[in-house]
Amino acid sequence: MKNPSIDTDYIRDVLGRLLAIRSPSGKTDTIVRHTCQELDELDIPYELTRRGAIRAYLSGEQKHPRRAVVAHLDTLGAMVKQLKHNGRLACVPIGYWSARFAEGARVTIFTEEGQEFRGTVLPLKASGHTYNEEIDTQPVKWDNVEIRVDEPCSNLDHLWDLGFRVGDFIAIDTGTEFLDNGFVNSRYLDDKAGVACMLAAAKALCDAGRVPALDSNLLFTISEEVGVGASHVLHGDIAEMVAVDNGTVAPNQNTCEFGVTIAMKDSSGPFDRHLTQHLIDLCKRDQLEFSRDIFNYYRSDAAAALEAGNDIRTALVCFGLDASHGYERIHMRSLNNVAQLLSGYLLSPPLFARDETVIGAEKDFPLIRTNNEQQTRR
Repeated sequence: MKNPSIDTDYIRDVLGRLLAIRSPSGKTDTIVRHTCQELDELDIPYELTRRGAIRAYLSGEQKHPRRAVVAHLDTLGAMVKQLKHNGRLACVPIGYWSARFAEGARVTIFTEEGQEFRGTVLPLKASGHTYNEEIDTQPVKWDNVEIRVDEPCSNLDHLWDLGFRVGDFIAIDTGTEFLDNGFVNSRYLDDKAGVACMLAAAKALCDAGRVPALDSNLLFTISEEVGVGASHVLHGDIAEMVAVDNGTVAPNQNTCEFGVTIAMKDSSGPFDRHLTQHLIDLCKRDQLEFSRDIFNYYRSDAAAALEAGNDIRTALVCFGLDASHGYERIHMRSLNNVAQLLSGYLLSPPLFARDETVIGAEKDFPLIRTNNEQQTRR
């Protein structure tokens, strides 16, 4: 049976709403509530973990084994490191990103008393009429930027009286722009575009009345950018997990800007070859534009899940993204292809059927015998 069609307008709409919500790692309550409301609209049940990640449920034709698809709601950001005597704020990054992409950014600073202040990240030597060519020679580093707050404050006491404290969260403006030709420019498309693809795939199944092959979880994590990711959101009965994140469009990379990219390996090592091949076979079957790539300086929710000790197969599906962790750009065609693959994956049979039938990519997977002489698989 043909996979249900993906509503591209829905992807665009939900992505725009997600991008409008500030959600640096550690300050994700608002976007979690919004995503829960989206799941309510789709009539998909869910629960929250103690830390605030979302575990949603799609009932399948088989109860075991279970599978999961995961994307992260948190983004990069910054935090106040110091109240400076010149009335400005020193900051440190949340997650890894270069100060090169912070210079000139408009920001919102959240105080512990619930106030929000606007400001701009500037290099320490920001005035061309004062520093002349020194502006060009100042090294790019976080120690060389500061936040100019849009309030009348010229010393540390002014900052203190306004309520600023060390540890205040800083959210960077996204500068989101949707173009008629399908391009989307914005910070933090990583990974809100992945979340939009997951929701669109789930919506397609719900609208068409299709049931996944297996009981499945949609997982929305809140700390991927700081390395924790899916380590705390999995149940022990998950056998397969596909992470959805960005693929880097850059020289010497093989990422497909307008289609799906299947990651073969990242900095944490190769992904499960059987699950990866299964996804590649689905791309071929459904005639989805796709490529394969390897990412040397990259990790995802999948790495965090394995490092936490979960015995699961993992794979990574990517949308094509230019200038990752900077001024990012994607194309809607890529998001549509990713959503199509996710819906096809949720409807596909498990890699290992419960009746011991060997299917798909596991046809060469070795059998072993347990003490009770039952055939099983590693």
